[in-house]
Amino acid sequence: MRALLTLHRWVGAVFGLALSLFGLSGALLVWKNQWLRWTLTDEAGIPARGVESLTRIVKRALQESNGEANYIVFSSPDLAVNLVSTGRHTGFYSDNLGNVITHWASRLERLELWLFDLHHDLLLGPNGTILGGLLALLGLFFTVSGFILWWRTRRHFSWRLWPTSFSRRDLTKHHRNLGALFAPLLIVVMLTGMMMAWRPVALWLLSPFSSVDEMHAAVARPAVSGGDFESVDWAKIITRAQQAFPDASLRLISIPQATGDLVGLRMKQPEEWLPNGRTLLWFDPQTGDLVESKDALTMPLGVRVNNLVYPVHAAKVGGIVYQLAMTLVGLVVTTLGSLVVVRFWIDRHRISVPPRI
Repeated sequence: MRALLTLHRWVGAVFGLALSLFGLSGALLVWKNQWLRWTLTDEAGIPARGVESLTRIVKRALQESNGEANYIVFSSPDLAVNLVSTGRHTGFYSDNLGNVITHWASRLERLELWLFDLHHDLLLGPNGTILGGLLALLGLFFTVSGFILWWRTRRHFSWRLWPTSFSRRDLTKHHRNLGALFAPLLIVVMLTGMMMAWRPVALWLLSPFSSVDEMHAAVARPAVSGGDFESVDWAKIITRAQQAFPDASLRLISIPQATGDLVGLRMKQPEEWLPNGRTLLWFDPQTGDLVESKDALTMPLGVRVNNLVYPVHAAKVGGIVYQLAMTLVGLVVTTLGSLVVVRFWIDRHRISVPPRI
């Protein structure tokens, strides 16, 4: 038990502040749509509907981007704003008439985009995503090991959101009690975060439900090429997509970037939890013909379980109550990962510096 305590303390002291950044950025991102409504538009969350409206948004996006748009995320009941990506770090928001609201030439220009990058990969790109998965794994270790260590002192449990004082004893007690209280939600957050960051680990965890090959095949793009994409009949494509899934809403269009690319669509059926859905369709840009479609509701069980990971992690289900719970969890991670870390290194410094004579 003493070895576990030592490992828990030292690993936490090294990685605790990084976990704090994940916790704080995650807590803020829960309210991203509210932030966008406050800063971009006063309109109610009425999404664009109908072939004419959606087609106009696509055409205006291509016009405003000089044909450089690579995908469009359409407005939703939560947010009456369309996101148009023109590159990894560039893009703009538009309203439901296709009018540009604001551009950004760097994700640093938009707080919500910068926070997402910080939370997703610590602003380090793909290597940061790997590190994020490691931190989520360490978060799982902290939660489980901390609960084991707390169990011996469970009779002294008391609920406080903030420690009584900043003495080592009170900080340690507060750290253990807070971690134990939120352990179930912490496990959910860390596990789902790790699954999103480390896809091979997610596939392995989901393999009891479906084979890895089945899951790959369920979301794989068609192994065919499309025709010319210079004059796409967007109205025809959107019409056929809505005919294929009448109850679904169009959430995302992926625009061809080179000859042979297909037009990719994502639609959300009422039963789906993912904000942008996982019902997939591909069209030939030259003819507007449907090449292939995949119904999210009939995909292998492993894929359907995986489709629940992001909405659970990001509080995209459960309404305001779950949003508040996930916000509190993020703040708990921030508290657990910062206050005790600072105290740990202060104590180490005091021990290592000999007293003056």
